Amino acid sequence: MTSTLPAVTTEKVPAQRTPVPATRSTPRTPPSRLRTPRSDLVLCAVLLVAVITVQGWNIADYPTLSDDEGTYLAQAWAVQQGEGLAHYTYWYDHPPLGWMQIAVLTWIPALISPESMTVGSMRVAMLLVSAVSAVLVYVLARRLSLPSWAAGLAMVFFGLSPLSVVLQREIFLDNIAVMWTLLAFCLAASPSRHLWHHFGAGIAAAAGVLTKETMLVVLPALFVTMWRHSHRDTRKFALTGAVTACSLIGLSYPLFALLKGEFFPGAGHVSLWDGLKYQMTRPGSGFILDGGSGSYGVLHSWLYYDRVLPLGGLAGALLLLVTWRWSVTARALAGPALTVAILAVVALRPNGYLPAMYIIQALPFLALVLAGGAASVAHAVLRRRRHGGEKEYVTRARYAVAALLVAASAAYVAPRWYDGARTAVTTDANAPYQAAATWLATEVDRPEDARVLVDDALWLDLVHSGYRPGLGAIWFYKADLDPAVTKTMPRGWRDLDYVVASPTVRRDAVDLPNVKEAMEHSTPVATFGKGADRIEIRQIRGSTADTDGTADTDSTADTDSTAGTDSTGSSGGDR
Repeated sequence: MTSTLPAVTTEKVPAQRTPVPATRSTPRTPPSRLRTPRSDLVLCAVLLVAVITVQGWNIADYPTLSDDEGTYLAQAWAVQQGEGLAHYTYWYDHPPLGWMQIAVLTWIPALISPESMTVGSMRVAMLLVSAVSAVLVYVLARRLSLPSWAAGLAMVFFGLSPLSVVLQREIFLDNIAVMWTLLAFCLAASPSRHLWHHFGAGIAAAAGVLTKETMLVVLPALFVTMWRHSHRDTRKFALTGAVTACSLIGLSYPLFALLKGEFFPGAGHVSLWDGLKYQMTRPGSGFILDGGSGSYGVLHSWLYYDRVLPLGGLAGALLLLVTWRWSVTARALAGPALTVAILAVVALRPNGYLPAMYIIQALPFLALVLAGGAASVAHAVLRRRRHGGEKEYVTRARYAVAALLVAASAAYVAPRWYDGARTAVTTDANAPYQAAATWLATEVDRPEDARVLVDDALWLDLVHSGYRPGLGAIWFYKADLDPAVTKTMPRGWRDLDYVVASPTVRRDAVDLPNVKEAMEHSTPVATFGKGADRIEIRQIRGSTADTDGTADTDSTADTDSTAGTDSTGSSGGDR
């Protein structure tokens, strides 16, 4: 009887590797891909539609048009028209990349309908920026190992908070800079860990800084994220490449000024040095916790719209930083948490300058931290013991607690967000501006010969109505601060015909002698709105228009302004 024995093979069998458990010093490897790509795409798409709908509804009418918006759009218009980097002398107040991008975003609608190149109508271009940023928030949340529902929650916090709805509608450089910074974080946290992703992160970071230079303070948090998500064997190459790419592109701005001979101060020209000096030494708005300071007022204008995202996100960031050594979620969200902490420290400077749009830079990271905190709480409540079973009533109790927490959170947040969103989609805060633009277009004879002081929120409206850009429609600051304009006014305020006294003009006229004199030697011929939000069209006594009788001084119009109680868009200019 023969027995069959198994054949002996000489082929080597690969040894089975024993998984190495993650330690505190070894970062958790991010997922190589989204586990459920279809569900992620569907969830992200549904939330994106909601974000675009809420932010786009009534976008031209709320919040109040701001002078900063008008300035950035007017500079973008100058780029489109080939007039240079600004509609007046470019003085290195900000890098020009920001409004160059605005020029690209508004190029097609401006080409089709040139008269639509006004602040209210061109706010629609910011919807594209908001949409891209919202998607990047979702992608970054997933790359930082948050579950799909938490990534969706971060997207909701970022896109649907009333504070976000108001500020992300406005034509601010901060919104574009945030988009680039989020892209840099997404590339830094790339699960594939390709070196070109880290090079790309450096390029995107440089684009963010050149869009709004204050994003420079966020770079340490970006490099922390890149350190955690890069491969140990290639980490030094990744970081070196990212720093090199960011530095080389960032240095193009001072190199531009150097090649133009405008890096250092000198007679007869502007300089980058003077621009930086102005930004670093501009008068502060006081300590943010001092009840009588301007910064305190800005803080309360933020909290007027939403307390949940700023306060909840700040508390969550501090908690994550404290528990970094013990919490997996804290280590995963180290970059966003550090970003929030850095921006908070900058805002807490004793006598720093705090513009109303500063919070925009923190919004996505506040959203990520808050969503990460919610994920941690859910995990703590719902997780089961590793060893041994669990009674059914205990499991039910866990889900009951989770449901109770969700209900309580919704009951607190929903009414407050509903009120803020309802204000944003129903209030017409810009009726006075629209009425003033119509009056100036129809009631002034020969607008091509008239000279009007106006804030930049209305500057392009006047240009489209036939006023000469720059010397006919005059941005009111330039009547005192730009030699190219003041030399065309040998008699000062007497060489002007009208001054459009908007809230911005009335506020800043105190420090501008020509504007102040024009206000004092003029009488209102039309008034739109009431109270502090009113816009007065004032005819200067003794001007050419007054002598020729080209305007009816008794035709004072009065329309009721429905501006909201508080609007961050009309306070705290950034220029």
